[in-house]
Amino acid sequence: MTQQQSYDLIILGGGAAAFAAITEASSRGLSTALVNTGLPLGGTCVNVGCVPSKHLLALAETASTPAHNPFDAIKYTEGEPSVNWEAALDGTDRLVEQFRQENYVSVAEHFETDIYEGYGRLVGDTTIEITDGEDEGSRIEGEKALIATGSSPQAAPIDGLDSIDYETSETILERRELPESIVIIGGGYIALEWGQILHRVGVDITILQRSERVLSQMEGQLGREIQRCFHEEGINVITGTNFQQVRSKSADTGVTDTETSVVVETTLDGKNRQFCAEELFVATGVKPNSENIGLDIVGIETNERGSIVVDDHFQTANPDVYAAGDVIGKPELETVAAKEGNHAIKNAFGNEGKTIDYNAVPAVVFTSPEVAAVGTTELEYMDEHGTCSCRTVQMEDVPRAKAVKDTRGLLQVVKHHETDEIVGVHMVGPRAADMIPEATLAVKFGLTVDDIIDTIHPFPSFSEAFKHACQAFRRDTSTMSCCVE
Repeated sequence: MTQQQSYDLIILGGGAAAFAAITEASSRGLSTALVNTGLPLGGTCVNVGCVPSKHLLALAETASTPAHNPFDAIKYTEGEPSVNWEAALDGTDRLVEQFRQENYVSVAEHFETDIYEGYGRLVGDTTIEITDGEDEGSRIEGEKALIATGSSPQAAPIDGLDSIDYETSETILERRELPESIVIIGGGYIALEWGQILHRVGVDITILQRSERVLSQMEGQLGREIQRCFHEEGINVITGTNFQQVRSKSADTGVTDTETSVVVETTLDGKNRQFCAEELFVATGVKPNSENIGLDIVGIETNERGSIVVDDHFQTANPDVYAAGDVIGKPELETVAAKEGNHAIKNAFGNEGKTIDYNAVPAVVFTSPEVAAVGTTELEYMDEHGTCSCRTVQMEDVPRAKAVKDTRGLLQVVKHHETDEIVGVHMVGPRAADMIPEATLAVKFGLTVDDIIDTIHPFPSFSEAFKHACQAFRRDTSTMSCCVE
């Protein structure tokens, strides 16, 4: 590539937001260039997030199936399954490479986007300089610029943490051998998904959460239910912990005990507790990749978390620079990043005024059972209106769940107390990720509970739980036959 190139659009970052942007830019006949920094092309989701974790969740679930067989007619006589973790990661790597090639590299080639590899930083309003890497020394400039640099794992400020080695959702994918035991610090979706993966492939797992429940940003019933399910599966989940210190076992004895190499000191219910394991996994959130990319040079502001400040149309304080994806903050979701990247280009080059209603964005935790939610929680509604009209059904009352002998979970509907419009749906259960789109449409378009009741659902299906929760506003569902409308 030449030393200096000009384009209509230049992008700093190579993930979902970036590729949604180049797709929209191509439809408008715009020339584009992308500087890929950090992870390989495709960003977090394809390389170290959604794709590898969901692949390994499915693998781990298959491995655990004999131990959780609910049918008396089926017996297993060969004992627990054996999992070859190195082979599992080799298969994950092949899958990631396939996704990267088909969904990113080939797409960039199709849209004739120039890819520059290396660390990029803004040196002018819409000029990016590559400061190291394969294309070090190159400069690209554009009419508009998009910052889509994503996020990285962030460690909580716990005494001693910076002096020991620990795993994250990125580094664990490089481990070809697993320890016997791991303590996980954190109670969000990364901690839960990876906790279940590692437990099901044979690692002794303890999850430590600072707040009183896991998934503390979601509806309270969800965290309590998934915690109950984890305990039944044999995963130790401890909440309400006040972290005091993390240290190496060798700090006491001078000799490393391979069975208890890491000690996490906490206070729990006013008492000092120690949790020991061979290794530590930190899953305490992410931080935006906004440092050292030249934001101050072009007058772009960040908030206290380091997220780039944008308006409702994804425009920064510099009118020629837009930002999208994890680097602008929550919710850090691949699909949201893609929508933001698409809208940023429509606004930058078409002045279309595109925005996103973040209240209608679904969130999913791909554990078993799955957790899914959209819209307002019961507590949020109570805080705003001083009352709440909510109904919850247990999966054990849903015919499909009883038929397949998987009755874990629940589903709650929050409706407006005057209009009956559905404002929130929160669920734990099998296939919750596939059930949440219907609820998302209900929240997005202001459907009422009667609209859902009047919609025929297939029988028997898990999706009937949503309908049953809506029917609970109108009748006593305990005296209802399977197919009553």
